Amino acid sequence: MQSLPSRSVAIVLGTRPELVKLTDLVRLLGPAAHLVHTGQHYDEELSGRFLSELGLPEPTFLTGVGGRPRAVQISAALGQLDELFTAEPPLAVVVQGDTNAALAGALAANARRIPLLHVEAGLRSHDRNMPEEHNRVLIDRIADVLCAATPENRANLLAEGVGDARIAVTGNTVVEAVRGRLPGARERAALLARHGLADGGYVLATVHRPENTDSAEALRAVLTELAALAADLPVVLPLHPRTRARIEAAGLDDLLAPLTVSAPVGYGEFLALARHAALLVSDSGGIQEECTVLGRPLIVVRRSTERPEAMGDFAELVEPGPEIGQAARRRLAEGPEGLARLATLPSPFGDGRASERIVTLLTAAVAPQLLAAAA
Repeated sequence: MQSLPSRSVAIVLGTRPELVKLTDLVRLLGPAAHLVHTGQHYDEELSGRFLSELGLPEPTFLTGVGGRPRAVQISAALGQLDELFTAEPPLAVVVQGDTNAALAGALAANARRIPLLHVEAGLRSHDRNMPEEHNRVLIDRIADVLCAATPENRANLLAEGVGDARIAVTGNTVVEAVRGRLPGARERAALLARHGLADGGYVLATVHRPENTDSAEALRAVLTELAALAADLPVVLPLHPRTRARIEAAGLDDLLAPLTVSAPVGYGEFLALARHAALLVSDSGGIQEECTVLGRPLIVVRRSTERPEAMGDFAELVEPGPEIGQAARRRLAEGPEGLARLATLPSPFGDGRASERIVTLLTAAVAPQLLAAAA
């Protein structure tokens, strides 16, 4: 954006989903974007690959955040962000979603009275056991501009007393992320061939949330159901390092034997695998959105969800246990007709222009400062 000075918009993030969802916004902002990575989830294999694959500029990295307890992550990031914003004050701060990094960025902006824009505002699971629920509520209370992805998200904010003037329904940036990063048909066909997979002939699964991995009982239940599904068709499981460690610690390695286990894959490769799966099984929040753009059915293995818009046509919510297999077989029984039906449905998360709308909102938010500086 030529109208915004270089490095004038601090975009604070700390996880791979944030990198994916903010890529198009960073691209549209150009030199105005100053990417700040807290290191909440940083390792060369995962976040390093995402930065390269997405073509993002080198961030300013914080230290001593990753792998720490929630309170320590937030406080460590907050202290460093305050120093950064003092030394190089941005005209605005952008945070996305509900991570510890997002909360730290929001608090740092609020403390320095810097305009704060919250991308993906208004999500609510109404589950107080979910740390992310507390993060997103706190961010929404102090944000100056709340970018609600859907009308339902806007309604959540209004019900909590947030002023209508602070809210804009933008759509979700995940739509443009998926459309822009999904490999072409020829590349996808080659990828399936390399993996020995047939279009519509496998299940793609991910498991990473603490509610499923920190409990040996829940982890056993999820893996048992995936192993049972693998008796009928391949179940591909890109395995997060933390989940692998939990499986080993719980002595559940035998349950991996029937599965097609791989190392984590890049975002484009994951989208390609998801696009051609007969079914997705996951506890991810982002995949609940991505499945609606890809037109694939999803079994969400969680106790609650903050994305009810995906439920029904595209996804259904089940807890760890036999419900996974029951729901999966019900969806698989719909066959090609079920996939064809989903392909005709629009995503409830917007038209793929969310990042453009957010840039417009950002420009308006910092306009008074630009006018004051020019006077």
